Amino acid sequence: MNSAAEIWANVLPLLNKELTETAISTWFSGVTALAFEGNQLVLTHPESFKASIIRTRYLELLKKALRELFAADIDVQILDPTEAEQFQAPPSSENRNILMGSEEYTFDRFVVGSSNRFAYNAALAVSDAPGRSYNPLFLYGESGLGKTHLLYAIYHAIRQKHPKYEIIYVKGDEFTNELNEAIRLNSTDAFRQKYRDKDLLLVDDIQFIAGKDATQEEFFNTFNNLHEAGRQIVLTSDRPPSEMNRLEDRLRTRFEWGLMADIQPPDYETRCAIIKNKALLLGLNMPPDIIEYLAHNITSNVRQLEGSLKKLMAYRDLLGSNVDDVTAGRAIRELIRATDELTPSADIILEETAKFYDLDPKVLLGSSRKANIVLARQVSMYIVRSMTNMSLPEMGKFYGMHHTTVMHSVEKIETSLKADKGLADIIKDIKANINSRTY
Repeated sequence: MNSAAEIWANVLPLLNKELTETAISTWFSGVTALAFEGNQLVLTHPESFKASIIRTRYLELLKKALRELFAADIDVQILDPTEAEQFQAPPSSENRNILMGSEEYTFDRFVVGSSNRFAYNAALAVSDAPGRSYNPLFLYGESGLGKTHLLYAIYHAIRQKHPKYEIIYVKGDEFTNELNEAIRLNSTDAFRQKYRDKDLLLVDDIQFIAGKDATQEEFFNTFNNLHEAGRQIVLTSDRPPSEMNRLEDRLRTRFEWGLMADIQPPDYETRCAIIKNKALLLGLNMPPDIIEYLAHNITSNVRQLEGSLKKLMAYRDLLGSNVDDVTAGRAIRELIRATDELTPSADIILEETAKFYDLDPKVLLGSSRKANIVLARQVSMYIVRSMTNMSLPEMGKFYGMHHTTVMHSVEKIETSLKADKGLADIIKDIKANINSRTY
């Protein structure tokens, strides 16, 4: 039950309990569902008069039906033909939704519990008074716990309250890539204007800028420019600034200027609420005992809970299986098996190491003897050796060289680590970035 049309099709039978067939035929036969965004269902009627009647007479009845359907308060908007045309018109380039596809990530759909209430309230406060409450807001926690959901929720709330606001969203590694491209094309002025002439800056996974001197310099100046102008900044990370070993002290200080809010794994009650909420949104009827079964067995990650529900929905739709203990157990076993297999691949390690050193991963598989490439290649080998079960011959085949060369490279890094704390910090950061991808 994801689309507006599906939701409306489920609302109509509920109206039959309250209205006569004549009333439904007279007023609702021409209704079309346009969108379901956040906690709002948008409907339209081709006749302005009837749209007005529905709006004045039947709005509360519609809300009641939606409450029965979702077990949550859902708002309803009734548009006449002119309003519907404006609603469906493509957004202008100045006010385009930069986060298309994130409409479901709103405050109303964020399940609040003891593990995330502080972060939720902080995000809500920022959306109510951007630039005045908690600037910057720094959300941190392990992957899959809801940081990005809150980031998107702030975006949608501010966009609704301040439609003329200029908002920009970027991931930490994308900021670095864009800066590198701007330097290459000699277009840094345009790059700076893009990020500094905004009312709201949202940066996801800010930890990826640590250790990149040019990126940190540019972000430092961008941060200062926006903060001094009273523009809101929201950052997310998989760790607090104090644990970003390669982050410049001046940036660490600024990240701690506002409010830091961590998100912990959800407790049992919150997991049950999350499962029930997401099951409703997916149109999946979940018996209470199955909800409890999932909540007891999947404990660390919201994304895993959602994954188990989608697995159950696939069993129902593709195999005709009932949602019972057997299918739930099967879904959980497959999910746990997948989690156990989340040892990072050599490709992921290569990619993250190359990303850290601002290199193309293919370069690390080549034969270049440039000092920076050699170091990055050796670091990647050391991490592959320490984080995977690959043998030296397997690593040699992967890197396209004799396994004794791989062995000497790993030993060289091991020796360097004894005297070089900076290198140890680099490897720790790269491993953290790798681990953040394994959920």
